[in-house]
Amino acid sequence: MILLTHEQLKTILPQATANNISLYIPFLNDLLPKFGIDTNQRIAAFIAQVGHESGQLRYNKEIWGPTEAQKGYEGRKDLGNITAGDGIKFKGRGLIQLTGKVNYEAFGQDIKQDKTFFTNNPQLVETPEYAVMTACWFWKKKKLNTYADNGDFKTLTKKINGGLNGYDQRLEIWERAKQVLQ
Repeated sequence: MILLTHEQLKTILPQATANNISLYIPFLNDLLPKFGIDTNQRIAAFIAQVGHESGQLRYNKEIWGPTEAQKGYEGRKDLGNITAGDGIKFKGRGLIQLTGKVNYEAFGQDIKQDKTFFTNNPQLVETPEYAVMTACWFWKKKKLNTYADNGDFKTLTKKINGGLNGYDQRLEIWERAKQVLQ
């Protein structure tokens, strides 16, 4: 089993604070292998994506404006946001942003066998344990190890982001992670 060290994570994510690394590293080391993110190649790709999505472990929830895109969460049936206020209630949380009531329900069903657990307590996804767990869950559910194993970082980024937003930064973190973890 591969365990990340504080020093490795700090080298890979130089903007992460020592405190945030200390908060997340026990959950990363515990949960990554449980979700099959268990090779250097997979871990490097995962940390690169999480590094970008979380602002290098600084953010575990979406910064709410609301922006025009965030206003669009309201009433989106594909996200399960059908009740007024669902947009902000089920905003992106976790190290890979879990967004929308339907995704909170699916995560709750898979993790707790209770689809209302996280819809009744969405702020729990902001805690270090569940912030890591949602990212691992999403990774496994979307079968992202396949892209990590093949070195297809562009497709991997699109599967997480829907496009190539922040691709250069993700790529930079990925290159550092591959060097540190080899």
